[in-house]
Amino acid sequence: MSFIGQTQYDHQGQSPRTGVLLTNLGTPDEPTAPALRRYLREFLSDPRVVEVPRLLWWLILNLFILPFRPARSARLYAAIWREDGSPLMRITRSQAHKLQQRLDASPGADVVPVVMGMRYGNPSLAGALQQLSEMNVRNIIVLPLYPQYCGATTGSTFDALSQHLQQVRWVPGLTFINGYHQHPAYIDALCNSIRAHIAAHGMPDRFILSYHGTPQAYLEKGDPYSCFCQQTSRLVREQLGLEESRLTTTFQSRFGREPWLQPYTDVTLQALPAEGVRQVAVLCPGFAADCLETLEEIEVENRDLFIASGGESFHYIPCLNDADEHIDLLHQLVQENLSPAANRN
Repeated sequence: MSFIGQTQYDHQGQSPRTGVLLTNLGTPDEPTAPALRRYLREFLSDPRVVEVPRLLWWLILNLFILPFRPARSARLYAAIWREDGSPLMRITRSQAHKLQQRLDASPGADVVPVVMGMRYGNPSLAGALQQLSEMNVRNIIVLPLYPQYCGATTGSTFDALSQHLQQVRWVPGLTFINGYHQHPAYIDALCNSIRAHIAAHGMPDRFILSYHGTPQAYLEKGDPYSCFCQQTSRLVREQLGLEESRLTTTFQSRFGREPWLQPYTDVTLQALPAEGVRQVAVLCPGFAADCLETLEEIEVENRDLFIASGGESFHYIPCLNDADEHIDLLHQLVQENLSPAANRN
């Protein structure tokens, strides 16, 4: 077996550095069916994402999903795509840039490079790790942009990193941030986002906090994701001083026929007008950046469902994205983990 190394590395003449790997789910390279097919093949082949016997799933994926779904997904991506790429790519790139600026401005701080890598697609995690290695980074703070730990996202990111590092001759030190669903700065940022919405649009009949769903079976097998989502919602509701009836936690983006985490976002929004709830505001706390699931599924599809069912006012509250308060949170998460990493130099 051969290993990846650096033949030009000066093992004694350089002081090792600490760097940050900022990572998110990923995005296709372009809004076309071939690009979506490549992206979906990588994404849906991950055994953390789909826990189905591999041979059976290979048949389903290649015979029933990949021949048809990419074309539809490409049309949806095309509606939100810009010259500089998908929303997720643009925002994550901006988050990395602004986090770098914040770290550079820290008083007396050493240079801490920030590199972006995606779990699926480009720029890849392997490429990001190589980039950090070429910067003489020997300790890496890995910050997956998933507030609520889930095996299918955070766990999968760790899998991909470890698979690549198994091929590396000199494995760097790692500090892996596996979630921040209760972090005070995160809850503050969510609450301030909601307060700003209330100031601009008034108080709705109901707030919907919609998180990406997972199969119910994952929870039953011990994945804590659902519990972490509920904890985030509770902390937000308590800090805002809302009654339980004014805020509902739901789960979106289900796929396939098996039961997923409930209540479902679309089903809930369809039912609310009949219960007298005519004005809603929807926030997606589990997404660190707006993407297809928020801008198309929530802001378009679910808005249409709610209005068609008798709703009168639907507002989507954007993700934290690259807002200053979100960058403050990311900076704080890095700083809280920077000293232990630096001490290993």
